[in-house]
Amino acid sequence: QVQLVESGGGSVQAGGSLRLSCAVSGFSVHIYLRNCIGWFRQAPGKEREGVAAIDRSGGTTNYADSAKGRFTISQDNAKNTVYLQMSSLKPEDTAMYYCAAAEFSPAGRMCGDFEGYRYWGQGTQVTVSS
Repeated sequence: QVQLVESGGGSVQAGGSLRLSCAVSGFSVHIYLRNCIGWFRQAPGKEREGVAAIDRSGGTTNYADSAKGRFTISQDNAKNTVYLQMSSLKPEDTAMYYCAAAEFSPAGRMCGDFEGYRYWGQGTQVTVSS
């Protein structure tokens, strides 16, 4: 059973930093597939959007334009944890942040398409004040 547990959210002032963690269990890495872990966010009244993604089997990363240059996704395979380091935070980054997992065939979706993610965590709230 795949389980994803987010942590690390909180309240910070604009310009600050946070590191979110996603503890992954039951989601094995298969070298012939794209093993994607994505970070998504949803603000009140807005649609959910993909922020960053990583292919656990190859380490390839993808970012939404809103995250480029400020957010970094990384993984610690020994801890089965994926991180989202967020810097230079802005009030518009305020949202519930979720991590999600998916497996895609090599001919299928890319992790950075931010579509087709099957497994989801419960989310962690990030609030950025001005």
